[in-house]
Amino acid sequence: MSEGKVSMCEKKNDCEEEQSVADPDTRYPDGTVKLRNPHIELMDQDILYHIALGSESHDLVEMFGDVKFVCMGGTPNRMKNFAHFIMEEIGYKLPTGTDLMDISQYSYRYSMYKVGPVIAVSHGMGVPSIGILLHEMIKLMYHAKAQDPVFIRIGTCGGLGLEPGTVVISDQAVDGLGNYSYSVPILGEVVKRPAKLDKKIVRELKALSSVDDPYETVVGTTMCAEDFYEGQGRIDGAFCDYTEVDKQNYLEKLVKQGVKNIEMEATPFAALTHHAGIKAAIVCVTLLNRLKGDQVRITKKPSHNQINKETKKLYRRIHLNNLK
Repeated sequence: MSEGKVSMCEKKNDCEEEQSVADPDTRYPDGTVKLRNPHIELMDQDILYHIALGSESHDLVEMFGDVKFVCMGGTPNRMKNFAHFIMEEIGYKLPTGTDLMDISQYSYRYSMYKVGPVIAVSHGMGVPSIGILLHEMIKLMYHAKAQDPVFIRIGTCGGLGLEPGTVVISDQAVDGLGNYSYSVPILGEVVKRPAKLDKKIVRELKALSSVDDPYETVVGTTMCAEDFYEGQGRIDGAFCDYTEVDKQNYLEKLVKQGVKNIEMEATPFAALTHHAGIKAAIVCVTLLNRLKGDQVRITKKPSHNQINKETKKLYRRIHLNNLK
């Protein structure tokens, strides 16, 4: 545990480094994922309970050994639609008489689809939910002997000074207290792990945006909140002990600090993928400008085609260049 304690990253400049050289603690020489847990390889079977898979009950190498991308988003329906989108874009054909299957349907928690080398999986809402999924997806990559997989979170968020429909590519993740780290109590002590994202993928994504796009694409810091209401400074929750002025001052302070958007999964996503030595990126579309209000009207939301387009182009670029 002491290893994790010293991995605090509090300043923006401390988070600028990239994952360039494979860490022997997280990679085998052939590029397959190595876990930071010596206990796993001593177990007769590792049950990935929340995604309904197991290292002995399933041939994970056969099923997932070719995975290059793990794309995750909040809801099962969103990721099912995304899987169909990717299937069309990469020209993946299912055998006659078959349909896309929810691999984790019997976990009754997450939904997961596989389209060629791409996994589309739902992570639920909030820090605990995505944290559980990340542990099991990282272990799945280990058991599958997948080589250099890339994780991408695609989702929705509240923008800060950005109009609805803006695509935000995260270059940093910060929590509600201003820490560029993910804090988790382990054995009665708080362990902080740096929340770092891969700078090369950030640049790749931004370079794929065009002035002809019908939406704006920006790069900036993403704040991860522990809560949808008070944790994000909303005044429309069941409880509120601050004023509209207090809220506005807080949000404007975040803008001055370079925060572009607020969501609820960025710090664990960035920290756990970084700790696993897995290259990762976050791309979100804004549903509203939080400087102008708190509530999203129950109408047709801004299309996820913005995110899909960026992810599709990134997939093609990574597939060709193999991020080497």
